[in-house]
Amino acid sequence: MTATHANANPDCPLCQTEGGRLVWQGARGGALLRVIHADEAGFPAFYRVVWGAHVAELSDLSESERQWCMDAVMAVELALRALEPAPAKINLATLGNMVPHLHWHVIARFAEDSHFPAPVWAAAQRPRDAQREAALAAQLPAAEARMQAALERLRTA
Repeated sequence: MTATHANANPDCPLCQTEGGRLVWQGARGGALLRVIHADEAGFPAFYRVVWGAHVAELSDLSESERQWCMDAVMAVELALRALEPAPAKINLATLGNMVPHLHWHVIARFAEDSHFPAPVWAAAQRPRDAQREAALAAQLPAAEARMQAALERLRTA
């Protein structure tokens, strides 16, 4: 997806590229958003909900847009909570310090992951477990199908 909004920023990677592997994209009431799977080494269940227009803050959206955005974040979170084993925690973050384009990180965290309990951006606490990561990655198509179904219901609501 290349940005189609009049306010697209030519220097913004989220305006100019998908930002990861596209899982779902939809429009509602003229607003666009997408869910991407982020390629973050060591964290197979790392997703982002990306607002289509180049805005920096959640408060830049109308009330109905904010609700749709947060409902989308919740749909991704709920799909990830159904993973087996269940995540120890779902991390939600909207930092935007490096990329000031509204997006939410939705990350399933496990007690065995290399950084837990520290944030994914902190130093590793232990070596990565490739076998555990592969088993988790094998579950992602089903999780993404749950996300897509929930997001389609939201889009048409």
